Amino acid sequence: MSHDHGHDHHDHGDTGHIGVAFFLNFSFALIEIVGGLLTNSIAILSDALHDVGDSLALALAWYLQKVSDKGRDRRFTYGYRRFSLLGAVVGSAILVVGSVVIVFAALPRLIEPQPTVTWGMLALAALGIVVNGAAVLRLKKGSSQNAKVAALHLLEDVLGWGAVLVGALVIYFTGWYWIDPLLSLGIAAFILVTALGALRSSAKILLQGIPEGLDLAAIETKLAAVAGVASFHDLHLWSLDGERTILTVHLVLDAPVTQEAACRVKREASGAMNELGVGHCTIEIEGPGEPCARCCG
Repeated sequence: MSHDHGHDHHDHGDTGHIGVAFFLNFSFALIEIVGGLLTNSIAILSDALHDVGDSLALALAWYLQKVSDKGRDRRFTYGYRRFSLLGAVVGSAILVVGSVVIVFAALPRLIEPQPTVTWGMLALAALGIVVNGAAVLRLKKGSSQNAKVAALHLLEDVLGWGAVLVGALVIYFTGWYWIDPLLSLGIAAFILVTALGALRSSAKILLQGIPEGLDLAAIETKLAAVAGVASFHDLHLWSLDGERTILTVHLVLDAPVTQEAACRVKREASGAMNELGVGHCTIEIEGPGEPCARCCG
Protein backbone atom coordinates (compact mmCIF):
# COMPACT_ATOMS: atom_id res chain seq x y z
CA MET A 1 0.00 0.00 0.00
CA SER A 2 1.23 3.51 -0.60
CA HIS A 3 0.17 6.99 0.19
CA ASP A 4 1.04 10.04 -1.85
CA HIS A 5 0.71 13.20 0.15
CA GLY A 6 1.31 16.71 -1.06
CA HIS A 7 0.63 18.82 -4.09
CA ASP A 8 2.65 21.04 -6.40
CA HIS A 9 2.83 24.59 -5.06
CA HIS A 10 5.23 26.24 -7.49
CA ASP A 11 5.91 29.94 -7.49
CA HIS A 12 4.96 30.82 -11.07
CA GLY A 13 6.06 34.39 -10.32
CA ASP A 14 9.71 33.24 -10.43
CA THR A 15 9.48 33.19 -14.23
CA GLY A 16 8.56 36.87 -14.36
CA HIS A 17 11.19 37.83 -11.79
CA ILE A 18 13.94 36.12 -13.81
CA GLY A 19 12.67 37.70 -17.04
CA VAL A 20 12.89 41.22 -15.61
CA ALA A 21 16.35 40.49 -14.17
CA PHE A 22 17.52 39.26 -17.60
CA PHE A 23 16.48 42.44 -19.41
CA LEU A 24 18.04 44.66 -16.74
CA ASN A 25 21.30 42.70 -16.73
CA PHE A 26 21.65 42.37 -20.50
CA SER A 27 20.93 46.06 -21.12
CA PHE A 28 23.50 47.10 -18.57
CA ALA A 29 26.08 44.62 -19.92
CA LEU A 30 25.99 46.45 -23.25
CA ILE A 31 26.50 49.77 -21.46
CA GLU A 32 29.43 48.25 -19.54
CA ILE A 33 31.22 47.08 -22.68
CA VAL A 34 31.10 50.58 -24.17
CA GLY A 35 31.99 52.18 -20.83
CA GLY A 36 34.85 49.78 -20.21
CA LEU A 37 36.41 50.57 -23.60
CA LEU A 38 36.00 54.32 -23.11
CA THR A 39 37.48 54.30 -19.58
CA ASN A 40 40.20 51.73 -20.41
CA SER A 41 39.25 49.89 -17.22
CA ILE A 42 39.94 46.14 -17.10
CA ALA A 43 37.81 45.94 -13.96
CA ILE A 44 34.78 47.26 -15.84
CA LEU A 45 35.50 45.12 -18.91
CA SER A 46 35.89 42.10 -16.65
CA ASP A 47 32.56 42.83 -15.04
CA ALA A 48 31.06 43.37 -18.50
CA LEU A 49 32.23 39.90 -19.51
CA HIS A 50 30.80 38.59 -16.26
CA ASP A 51 27.48 40.32 -16.98
CA VAL A 52 27.32 38.90 -20.50
CA GLY A 53 27.77 35.46 -18.96
CA ASP A 54 25.14 36.34 -16.39
CA SER A 55 22.77 37.39 -19.16
CA LEU A 56 23.24 34.08 -20.95
CA ALA A 57 22.68 32.24 -17.67
CA LEU A 58 19.59 34.32 -16.90
CA ALA A 59 18.19 33.76 -20.40
CA LEU A 60 18.60 30.01 -19.94
CA ALA A 61 17.21 30.24 -16.41
CA TRP A 62 14.21 32.20 -17.68
CA TYR A 63 13.46 29.61 -20.36
CA LEU A 64 13.96 26.63 -18.04
CA GLN A 65 11.86 28.28 -15.33
CA LYS A 66 9.01 28.60 -17.84
CA VAL A 67 9.45 24.93 -18.74
CA SER A 68 9.49 23.97 -15.05
CA ASP A 69 6.04 25.53 -14.57
CA LYS A 70 4.52 22.69 -16.62
CA GLY A 71 2.76 19.99 -14.66
CA ARG A 72 3.38 16.27 -14.77
CA ASP A 73 2.73 14.29 -17.92
CA ARG A 74 3.46 10.86 -19.38
CA ARG A 75 7.11 11.81 -20.04
CA PHE A 76 7.92 13.34 -16.64
CA THR A 77 5.75 11.96 -13.84
CA TYR A 78 7.21 14.41 -11.32
CA GLY A 79 6.57 17.28 -13.69
CA TYR A 80 9.24 19.59 -15.11
CA ARG A 81 10.40 21.18 -11.87
CA ARG A 82 13.98 19.91 -12.18
CA PHE A 83 14.41 21.88 -15.39
CA SER A 84 14.65 24.91 -13.11
CA LEU A 85 17.49 23.18 -11.25
CA LEU A 86 19.27 22.55 -14.54
CA GLY A 87 19.28 26.31 -15.08
CA ALA A 88 20.90 26.77 -11.68
CA VAL A 89 23.67 24.28 -12.51
CA VAL A 90 24.44 25.83 -15.91
CA GLY A 91 24.36 29.33 -14.44
CA SER A 92 26.84 28.38 -11.72
CA ALA A 93 29.14 26.75 -14.28
CA ILE A 94 29.10 29.91 -16.41
CA LEU A 95 30.18 31.93 -13.38
CA VAL A 96 33.10 29.59 -12.72
CA VAL A 97 34.33 29.83 -16.32
CA GLY A 98 33.86 33.61 -16.33
CA SER A 99 35.95 34.05 -13.20
CA VAL A 100 38.85 32.15 -14.78
CA VAL A 101 38.66 34.33 -17.91
CA ILE A 102 38.77 37.47 -15.75
CA VAL A 103 41.93 36.27 -13.99
CA PHE A 104 43.80 35.76 -17.28
CA ALA A 105 42.67 39.18 -18.53
CA ALA A 106 43.69 41.00 -15.35
CA LEU A 107 47.16 39.53 -14.70
CA PRO A 108 48.96 41.34 -17.59
CA ARG A 109 47.45 44.66 -16.46
CA LEU A 110 48.66 44.02 -12.91
CA ILE A 111 52.21 43.60 -14.20
CA GLU A 112 51.96 46.65 -16.49
CA PRO A 113 49.23 49.00 -15.16
CA GLN A 114 47.51 51.31 -17.65
CA PRO A 115 45.80 54.68 -17.00
CA THR A 116 42.02 54.68 -16.61
CA VAL A 117 39.32 57.37 -16.82
CA THR A 118 38.34 57.41 -13.17
CA TRP A 119 35.30 59.70 -13.43
CA GLY A 120 33.82 57.29 -15.98
CA MET A 121 34.51 54.38 -13.66
CA LEU A 122 32.74 56.22 -10.83
CA ALA A 123 29.67 56.95 -12.97
CA LEU A 124 29.40 53.37 -14.24
CA ALA A 125 29.91 51.95 -10.76
CA ALA A 126 27.09 54.07 -9.34
CA LEU A 127 24.78 53.09 -12.20
CA GLY A 128 25.77 49.43 -11.82
CA ILE A 129 24.88 49.41 -8.13
CA VAL A 130 21.43 50.89 -8.88
CA VAL A 131 20.56 48.63 -11.83
CA ASN A 132 21.82 45.37 -10.36
CA GLY A 133 20.45 46.24 -6.94
CA ALA A 134 16.97 46.66 -8.45
CA ALA A 135 17.29 43.26 -10.15
CA VAL A 136 18.40 41.58 -6.91
CA LEU A 137 15.41 43.00 -5.05
CA ARG A 138 13.13 41.62 -7.76
CA LEU A 139 14.69 38.14 -7.67
CA LYS A 140 14.67 37.94 -3.88
CA LYS A 141 10.90 37.51 -4.18
CA GLY A 142 11.48 34.15 -5.87
CA SER A 143 11.76 30.83 -4.06
CA SER A 144 13.17 28.34 -6.58
CA GLN A 145 16.81 27.23 -6.65
CA ASN A 146 16.97 28.72 -10.13
CA ALA A 147 15.83 32.15 -8.90
CA LYS A 148 18.23 31.95 -5.94
CA VAL A 149 21.23 31.31 -8.21
CA ALA A 150 20.10 34.11 -10.54
CA ALA A 151 19.88 36.44 -7.54
CA LEU A 152 23.38 35.33 -6.53
CA HIS A 153 24.68 36.35 -9.96
CA LEU A 154 23.30 39.85 -9.53
CA LEU A 155 24.25 40.23 -5.86
CA GLU A 156 27.82 39.54 -6.89
CA ASP A 157 27.48 42.34 -9.44
CA VAL A 158 26.29 44.77 -6.77
CA LEU A 159 29.25 43.90 -4.54
CA GLY A 160 31.61 44.04 -7.50
CA TRP A 161 30.41 47.51 -8.46
CA GLY A 162 30.80 48.61 -4.86
CA ALA A 163 34.44 47.53 -5.04
CA VAL A 164 34.89 49.33 -8.38
CA LEU A 165 33.43 52.50 -6.87
CA VAL A 166 35.87 52.41 -3.96
CA GLY A 167 38.75 51.50 -6.27
CA ALA A 168 37.95 54.37 -8.65
CA LEU A 169 38.02 56.81 -5.73
CA VAL A 170 41.42 55.47 -4.64
CA ILE A 171 42.78 55.78 -8.19
CA TYR A 172 41.39 59.31 -8.50
CA PHE A 173 43.19 60.53 -5.39
CA THR A 174 46.42 58.47 -5.65
CA GLY A 175 46.97 57.60 -9.31
CA TRP A 176 47.57 53.96 -8.38
CA TYR A 177 46.33 52.40 -11.62
CA TRP A 178 47.30 48.90 -10.47
CA ILE A 179 44.21 49.05 -8.25
CA ASP A 180 42.08 48.45 -11.36
CA PRO A 181 43.43 44.96 -12.27
CA LEU A 182 43.69 44.11 -8.58
CA LEU A 183 39.96 44.77 -8.28
CA SER A 184 39.38 42.41 -11.21
CA LEU A 185 41.24 39.63 -9.44
CA GLY A 186 39.28 40.25 -6.25
CA ILE A 187 35.99 40.15 -8.16
CA ALA A 188 37.06 36.93 -9.88
CA ALA A 189 38.00 35.27 -6.59
CA PHE A 190 34.67 36.23 -5.01
CA ILE A 191 32.72 34.98 -8.02
CA LEU A 192 34.62 31.69 -8.04
CA VAL A 193 34.02 30.96 -4.34
CA THR A 194 30.31 31.78 -4.41
CA ALA A 195 29.68 30.03 -7.74
CA LEU A 196 31.37 26.83 -6.55
CA GLY A 197 29.19 26.94 -3.45
CA ALA A 198 26.02 27.30 -5.54
CA LEU A 199 27.20 24.55 -7.88
CA ARG A 200 27.85 22.23 -4.94
CA SER A 201 24.38 22.95 -3.54
CA SER A 202 22.68 22.23 -6.87
CA ALA A 203 24.76 19.10 -7.44
CA LYS A 204 23.71 17.77 -4.03
CA ILE A 205 20.07 18.11 -5.04
CA LEU A 206 20.68 16.39 -8.38
CA LEU A 207 22.51 13.57 -6.59
CA GLN A 208 19.54 13.21 -4.21
CA GLY A 209 21.40 14.08 -1.04
CA ILE A 210 19.60 14.79 2.24
CA PRO A 211 17.97 18.22 1.83
CA GLU A 212 19.50 21.12 3.73
CA GLY A 213 17.77 21.89 7.00
CA LEU A 214 16.33 18.41 7.52
CA ASP A 215 17.51 16.13 10.34
CA LEU A 216 17.39 12.46 9.30
CA ALA A 217 17.63 11.32 12.93
CA ALA A 218 14.57 13.42 13.84
CA ILE A 219 12.64 11.91 10.94
CA GLU A 220 13.55 8.39 12.02
CA THR A 221 12.51 9.18 15.60
CA LYS A 222 9.14 10.52 14.43
CA LEU A 223 8.45 7.44 12.30
CA ALA A 224 9.40 5.06 15.10
CA ALA A 225 7.06 6.90 17.46
CA VAL A 226 3.95 6.33 15.32
CA ALA A 227 1.62 3.98 17.23
CA GLY A 228 1.60 0.48 15.75
CA VAL A 229 4.96 0.79 13.94
CA ALA A 230 7.41 -1.91 14.99
CA SER A 231 10.21 -0.94 12.60
CA PHE A 232 10.92 0.67 9.25
CA HIS A 233 13.36 0.25 6.38
CA ASP A 234 14.14 1.51 2.87
CA LEU A 235 13.90 5.12 4.01
CA HIS A 236 14.84 7.49 1.20
CA LEU A 237 14.76 11.28 1.46
CA TRP A 238 15.63 13.80 -1.24
CA SER A 239 14.65 17.14 -2.74
CA LEU A 240 13.10 17.40 -6.17
CA ASP A 241 14.29 20.91 -6.94
CA GLY A 242 15.46 22.56 -3.74
CA GLU A 243 11.90 23.41 -2.70
CA ARG A 244 9.88 20.20 -2.63
CA THR A 245 11.06 17.37 -0.37
CA ILE A 246 10.14 13.75 -1.07
CA LEU A 247 10.25 10.74 1.27
CA THR A 248 9.63 7.04 0.65
CA VAL A 249 9.66 4.43 3.42
CA HIS A 250 8.45 0.94 4.33
CA LEU A 251 6.76 0.75 7.74
CA VAL A 252 6.43 -2.64 9.45
CA LEU A 253 3.47 -2.92 11.84
CA ASP A 254 3.49 -4.81 15.12
CA ALA A 255 0.23 -6.59 14.26
CA PRO A 256 -1.38 -8.07 11.12
CA VAL A 257 -2.28 -5.38 8.61
CA THR A 258 -5.90 -4.25 8.41
CA GLN A 259 -7.24 -1.51 6.19
CA GLU A 260 -8.12 0.61 9.21
CA ALA A 261 -4.67 0.21 10.78
CA ALA A 262 -2.87 0.89 7.51
CA CYS A 263 -4.86 4.08 6.85
CA ARG A 264 -4.29 5.34 10.39
CA VAL A 265 -0.54 4.67 10.34
CA LYS A 266 -0.10 6.31 6.94
CA ARG A 267 -2.11 9.32 8.02
CA GLU A 268 -0.18 9.78 11.27
CA ALA A 269 3.20 9.18 9.66
CA SER A 270 2.48 11.66 6.86
CA GLY A 271 1.32 14.24 9.40
CA ALA A 272 4.50 13.79 11.42
CA MET A 273 6.61 14.24 8.29
CA ASN A 274 4.72 17.39 7.31
CA GLU A 275 5.58 18.86 10.70
CA LEU A 276 9.27 18.38 9.86
CA GLY A 277 8.95 19.98 6.41
CA VAL A 278 8.55 16.86 4.25
CA GLY A 279 5.67 17.59 1.89
CA HIS A 280 5.46 14.48 -0.27
CA CYS A 281 5.42 11.01 1.33
CA THR A 282 5.02 7.59 -0.23
CA ILE A 283 4.57 4.96 2.48
CA GLU A 284 4.52 1.17 2.11
CA ILE A 285 2.84 -0.79 4.90
CA GLU A 286 3.97 -4.31 5.83
CA GLY A 287 2.80 -6.78 8.46
CA PRO A 288 5.06 -8.60 10.96
CA GLY A 289 7.16 -11.22 9.17
CA GLU A 290 5.80 -10.20 5.76
CA PRO A 291 8.42 -10.31 2.97
CA CYS A 292 9.34 -6.89 1.66
CA ALA A 293 7.78 -6.27 -1.72
CA ARG A 294 10.37 -3.75 -2.85
CA CYS A 295 11.75 -4.14 -6.32
CA CYS A 296 15.00 -2.37 -5.52
CA GLY A 297 16.95 -1.45 -2.41
